[in-house]
Order: sequence, then C-alpha cells, then structure tokens
Amino acid sequence: MNTSLLGKSKHSIIQSHTQDSVQTMGWSQSEVQFMTRALEVAEIGRGRVSPNPLVGCVLVKDGEIIAEGWHDHLGGLHAEQMAIHDAEQKGHSPNGSTAYITLEPCNHFGRTPPCTEALMWAGINKAIIAHYDPNPTVRGQGIQVLKDAGIEVETGLLEAEAANQMREFLYWCEHRRPIVTVKLAVDKHGSVDDRSQSAGRFTSEGCLDAVHQLRKECDAILVGVETIIRDDPSLNIRRVPAERQPLRIVIDPNGRIPQDCKVLTDGGETMVLSEDFSNLPALLNRLGDMEIQRLMVEGGPVTIKHFLSAGLVDEFYLVQAESEHQTPYPSGISIHVLDEAGLQYNTDLLWGNETVQFFHRC
Repeated sequence: MNTSLLGKSKHSIIQSHTQDSVQTMGWSQSEVQFMTRALEVAEIGRGRVSPNPLVGCVLVKDGEIIAEGWHDHLGGLHAEQMAIHDAEQKGHSPNGSTAYITLEPCNHFGRTPPCTEALMWAGINKAIIAHYDPNPTVRGQGIQVLKDAGIEVETGLLEAEAANQMREFLYWCEHRRPIVTVKLAVDKHGSVDDRSQSAGRFTSEGCLDAVHQLRKECDAILVGVETIIRDDPSLNIRRVPAERQPLRIVIDPNGRIPQDCKVLTDGGETMVLSEDFSNLPALLNRLGDMEIQRLMVEGGPVTIKHFLSAGLVDEFYLVQAESEHQTPYPSGISIHVLDEAGLQYNTDLLWGNETVQFFHRC
C-alpha cells in the first residue's frame, strides 16, 4: 500500500520484530530480515496484479541477497521467476541459493509456467515460505513438489504479515466474495453534500490523491444511481499512476441513470444493475464469481447504509473535512451506526488536510 498517501493502518504496515521475539519464534534475525525484504518488494505489485495475490521473493547466497523479484503485472513473470532472472542479469548463479518467498509457489500452468519448475531448474537448495496458498489449484502441492525434488522447505516465517499483505486474496479464496471497503467524506457537521450549490468536491487535493490511491487498490467501485444523477462522477483513477481501471458498478433498480453520464460514455467498463439486481449478498457472490476481491463503495449515504445494515462492510474510511455546508445533507452515519454494523475504530489517518477515521470489522 502506498503509505505516503493512505497513511499507516493495520493493513499497510509490515511490522518490525525485536531480537527477543524472533528468537522465541525459532527464526534468526537475518532470516526475518530477508523475508521482510520479500514482503517489501511484493508491495510493488499492489494495484496491478489482482486477481492474483501480491508475492515477493529474494534469493540469498552466503548470507547476502543476490536477487529480488515480485509479481509485477498479470501475465508477467511471477516473483520467483523474476528473482531468478534478476540473479542471472546481475551475473549471479541462483544455484545453491535459498529462496525467501511470501507465498507458496504455484505448481500449475496458468498465465505463466509453474514456479516450482523454475525453482528446481535454477538449482535452489532451500525455500523458506511465509504462507501456504489456499487456492485449490495449489493448496500444498507446491511445497510437496519442492520437497519431492529434494529441496529443503520451511514454512511460517512472518506468516501473519504475509496474510495481512494479501488479505483480499485470502478472503476471496475462503469466502468467494470481495472485501467491502467504504469511503465517505463529510463536513464538520456530518453532511455529505451542500444542496445550496451544484455538486462539488469539498476536500483537499491531497485527500483526493489518497482516494485515487485507494481506488487503485480495489477491483471495483460501486455507487447508487443518486450519486450518478447528482455528481456525474468518473469513478476512475486519474491522480496516481495506474495500469488498469476498476470496474464501475451502479445500482439502479428503476432505470434512472442518465444515458449521457460519464460512466456510460467515457469508454470505461461499467455494470449497471437494474432488473437483474436482487439483493446485496447475491451481488457480492456474483462479484466473487468475477474474481473481484475488493469492492469500494463510494456512495451515496443511502447505499452505504444498506451495506451497513446488512453487515457487509469490512472496513470504513470516514473522511472528516473542515468545511461547513450551507444547506447540509446529513449522512445519517455516526460512530454508533458503525458500531452497530460490527465495525470498530482502529486509527486516525491524514489524507491531505483531512483527518480520516479508519474502522474495521472486529
């Protein structure tokens, strides 16, 4: 996660470890440092590889990192393959090295050949793996294949940190539906809109940058049709570099969406749910079947309340602006409402000039 924009939350920190805690876990300080580096390089792929998970790999020989790799984009080299290529480009032989990998190597042909074969071909003699792969196409087979090939395998180093880093992928593997992230901006009195004037943004430029970074980290963005009618938003990523755009989803059961609105005319992908919309749980299941792993709900307050009342929100970013609306439109979403929805306050973040309260499911 780009912590310079989104701030440091429980989902964006690769936690540090003291010497004492490392020793109790049975791992050396250097082993922890190498896996920490693998987690760091994995972050480079954030917002670029979904529905694949973030994965990092470092190759270590004689106590030194000789190469690094990460899954950079769909169809590109996997982390292990990139690390092997990196070693060769730098004039190092990967033969006899130890691979520190954040996720169990794949053992199937997909967009790329199996990583297990790459590791065996490169002569890796040991693999230390942070987290097993729960995907049914892997699920332990990668580890077993390496062991059968005579490669020593250890697992569980910084497993919790790896799970935190690829939580959307792990959640999707278990539940087959996306994590739901809500972002709501309000003025100093809890209003989401000033009805005395035309619709417009009332937060800072820095806050908008952070919102676009958050969009980049999501696979889809959802709003109700009222937001389209009032704001005519683009719901895309413009303010931070992005290799892909999220799917836009509009809930419009009565067919009210203007045909000249931006989400229908800018060439991007938009799903309008009208007669085919039944309920939110069914929608999340449908998105899960489409391999959508993180859904961002941006409005409006009525749509957000439906998600909250159904207990479907996993995390909530409440943006507090210092502006004051002349003709306010109250959000109706308070700390009490979030608590009733099973969300707990976690931390304060700073997006531009705005303070953001971050809540997550207990």
